Amino acid sequence: MPLLQRAGKPALHYVIDDFTDPWRNAPYLILQHGNGRSAQFWYRWVPYLARFYKVVRPDVRGLGGSAADFDLEHGFTVENCVDDLADIIRALGAESVHLCGESIGGVLCIALAATQPKLVRTLSLVSTPAFINKVGKVTYAMGHESRGDAVNAMGRKAWLEATNASTRFPPGTDPGLLDWYNDEFLKNKPEVQSAMAKLVNTANAADYLPRIEAPVLGLYPTGGPITDAEQERMLTSNIRNLRLVHLPCAFHKIQMVFAASCAAQVLHFIAQHDGVACREL
Repeated sequence: MPLLQRAGKPALHYVIDDFTDPWRNAPYLILQHGNGRSAQFWYRWVPYLARFYKVVRPDVRGLGGSAADFDLEHGFTVENCVDDLADIIRALGAESVHLCGESIGGVLCIALAATQPKLVRTLSLVSTPAFINKVGKVTYAMGHESRGDAVNAMGRKAWLEATNASTRFPPGTDPGLLDWYNDEFLKNKPEVQSAMAKLVNTANAADYLPRIEAPVLGLYPTGGPITDAEQERMLTSNIRNLRLVHLPCAFHKIQMVFAASCAAQVLHFIAQHDGVACREL
């Protein structure tokens, strides 16, 4: 599990899962996690992807195993997070990679694809909002003035469980998965999660969308408060080469609820553009 040390910047931790044949020199696929999470949240996807692609799972600065020794108030920006991703790509020695991001991780991938197009072969978005709309902000505030106020008043664990039920996971989700999700989420530093939440509430991908040159796959729930019809219209109106696929769910975390289906969609999409066989006899 490499740790990328950088002068004047936080060290970045990432995981590489590679079960490809060494003589094939398979391309890299970067999986970028969303708000307050870590590389661990992709674990369900890895078995489906790592036989055919070199899978790289970075921790956003300050989360997971990445260092938090930076100015949290001013250092958590889309631009800095995009530079972090570009530094990881350079550290891998790759001319270009496939990018896949979930939720706000997808916004970071959108920005990288728009500003450094030569680095991006394809872009896959999973429940990625162009921006957090008013409904989403109200939902996460849980009756308080803001998300931060809700977390302070309810406590992180109670807030997490409440928002899991309201936005992330449908009724009947495996209780073991929910317990695991909560435990992993709560391992991260609350002050870093708070700083990233501020970034999420202000980030807007609208200006980046028309600048994307790479083919794009969008995996979205059929409904939900975070990615609504307005968000999807922004994607379809502004991205030149987009394939949109819906999963039958009104909750945000299709990444984990439909892990096998989502991973298969991404695998076949990127393999199609590489001419890589993504199944074996």
